[in-house]
Amino acid sequence: MINRVKNVMFLGTGSDVGKSILAAAFCRILKNRGYAVAPFKAQNMSNNSFVTMEGGEIGRAQIVQAEAAGTLPSVHMNPVLLKPSSGLGAQIVLQGRVFGQMDAAEYHRYKRKLREKVLESYHFLADQYDVIVMEGAGSCCEMNLKRNDLVNFAMAGWVDAPCVLVADIDRGGVFAQIIGSMVLMTSSEKQRTLGTIINKFRGDAALFESGMDYIERKTRKPVFGLIPFYTDIHVDSEDSVAVQVDKRPPAMPSSGKLNVAVIRLPGISNFTDLEILEQEPDVEVHYLHHPRDLSGYDWLILPGTKNVVEDAVWLEREGFSEGIRGFRGEILGICGGYQLLGNEIFDPLGVESPRKQVRGLGLLPVETTLEGTKIVRRVVGTHRETGEPVQGYEIHMGRTRAQGTAVRSLLTLRSPGSSKDWEDGHVSQDGRIAGCYVHGLLDKPGLRTRLLNHLRERKGLKTRRSGKGRLNRFHHYDRLARHVERHCRVDEILKGMGLDS
Repeated sequence: MINRVKNVMFLGTGSDVGKSILAAAFCRILKNRGYAVAPFKAQNMSNNSFVTMEGGEIGRAQIVQAEAAGTLPSVHMNPVLLKPSSGLGAQIVLQGRVFGQMDAAEYHRYKRKLREKVLESYHFLADQYDVIVMEGAGSCCEMNLKRNDLVNFAMAGWVDAPCVLVADIDRGGVFAQIIGSMVLMTSSEKQRTLGTIINKFRGDAALFESGMDYIERKTRKPVFGLIPFYTDIHVDSEDSVAVQVDKRPPAMPSSGKLNVAVIRLPGISNFTDLEILEQEPDVEVHYLHHPRDLSGYDWLILPGTKNVVEDAVWLEREGFSEGIRGFRGEILGICGGYQLLGNEIFDPLGVESPRKQVRGLGLLPVETTLEGTKIVRRVVGTHRETGEPVQGYEIHMGRTRAQGTAVRSLLTLRSPGSSKDWEDGHVSQDGRIAGCYVHGLLDKPGLRTRLLNHLRERKGLKTRRSGKGRLNRFHHYDRLARHVERHCRVDEILKGMGLDS
């Protein structure tokens, strides 16, 4: 079936080449030109997710793209979300709801049965929008996976979408990336491909003109743009690729700044909770892959994780636990990190691991049981100690309960539009250690500034006023759109989509 809606798909020569960012840029460009735009990714593999207004769960990249498009996120923008769990394959989230757990081979065989749901979501969007900006996954030419493809050329063919191939020159081998991908394409796939965008270029563009000419001669397709690498545009990352390899220099904590240590858990999820800290001018954030002396850090954060049971074992095995227990600064745990701060974690149903019970760090008097039903909800409320407003979302299988009565709650929460509230999270008696389930806890500038100023005062640093917070991201979507328009022949791509520029 072919819809009247116009569309385009950004395909990659590999993972992390910039498909998500370019899709977000085109969502913003088209929105700014007066079109009603929606993003779409048939299948996403990421532990970095978000809760939509319907109360469903989708990949964070499609949230970013929806915001860039100026529309509300929907579960139909990412109908299939795979959330990897070490040792147990991945949790399948279908149109926002948990569908089940499958290993890679089982899911690969099952994918054909998901086509109906994927197309149902696409056509739901097609009935409401002028343009759909689509994104592929990984490499578009994984020959061993093409038979059951759900997200790359097969999806483009089902909805007759023209495609743009995206390559990453920063990782090297860009000629092989592009020309090799073209060689592996079928004749119909080549015909569907409008051309190429080369992403993450560093240096003098004039020196690569001959390279672009060579690629165009070999592929007989235009290179629409050479997009320079940027460091001053802040858009949420799609998944944990950005923190899988510690690219930061092995610098020690600075005496003139606030130093934040984040334990880079193997199952790290929703690490975008912490990206807002990196935009604070006097804050240094270090993701720690290996144990190190923590005495120079002011704040230690345990982020979310998709596999809290195995990560509890990992902390002990790798030697992190002793250092965390002996840390004398402030500690914050978010979602899975909150569960790790407790005494025990139980998994009687095998939700995340064959292990039925593991010890936590023992820093908060709580215990967690993983249950079969996932809590997925948006929340608002207040931080009990400061009275500052809180807004965010919860995504977790665990239920955490206090052990004893002398436990202080961290937050008072309620669902948006409801008057019924509940308490969430816990704080140690000395106020130094805290944990809760709310992702986005630090996004509100008021609470973030109060917490950081408390640390600044303890360290003898000058306090600061509240910044703009995450609302500033909308300004960055416009900056991203202008950056791409300056370095890419956007009008030619729009013409290939059948749009007036």
